[in-house]
Amino acid sequence: MYDSKPVLLVIAHGSRDPRHAATVHALVRRVRSLRPGLRVETGFLDFNIPSVQGVLESLAAEGVQDVVALPLLLTRAFHAKADIPAVLRDAPPKLRIRQAEVLGPSPLLLRALERRLYEAGLTPADKSTTGIVLASAGSTDPEAIAVIDGLAREWRHTGWRAVRPAFASAALPRTEDAVRELRALGCSKVAVAQYVLAPGFLPDRIARGAAEADVLGNVLGAAPEVAALVLKRVDAAIPRTALSRIA
Repeated sequence: MYDSKPVLLVIAHGSRDPRHAATVHALVRRVRSLRPGLRVETGFLDFNIPSVQGVLESLAAEGVQDVVALPLLLTRAFHAKADIPAVLRDAPPKLRIRQAEVLGPSPLLLRALERRLYEAGLTPADKSTTGIVLASAGSTDPEAIAVIDGLAREWRHTGWRAVRPAFASAALPRTEDAVRELRALGCSKVAVAQYVLAPGFLPDRIARGAAEADVLGNVLGAAPEVAALVLKRVDAAIPRTALSRIA
């Protein structure tokens, strides 16, 4: 008889850039290390294999009954609202699937962003004189844009001189424009924090836009805070009776 523990399916966007899948897999390995009793699988919406549909079909064939589908996304935009629910609706009917919330917004993501900036050379002593560009991929979804704007305001209140949102596509300002705005404001240093999970086309655009900045933080990737947040979202989606079986 198949073990009745819920299975976590991490759903990533996918990319032609091989760095994307490698980063997603590194994050999943960290999640597994934090929760050894939880089975974690990875599926991609596009470009990479295995596909989400393929993983769901394989799990059903094994006899899995319960799946928590976690969108590896930072905002609730089109993929979270349309693409992923559509794929999950086409899953084998024997599967009971709960869709967990997207990762953002969360204080854990702000901690991960600061970790990346400190790894890139900033120190806590720089906060009061440094301007931060919070650079995201961008979206046409007003809710997603509002989340980035709100995150920038929240982060500003933790002690940075200034924090400005920027977007690699679909919305303005661009990273380079936000960098110049912070220079004009008189910030001693300007740092670009990449509010993206993995490398790819749009993160590369962010990096090019950061050419005039003093510091460019790496993508969030497999930061410990991101892995912890994945499990936090999973725990919120799984009933307590099931959680006791996978702790």
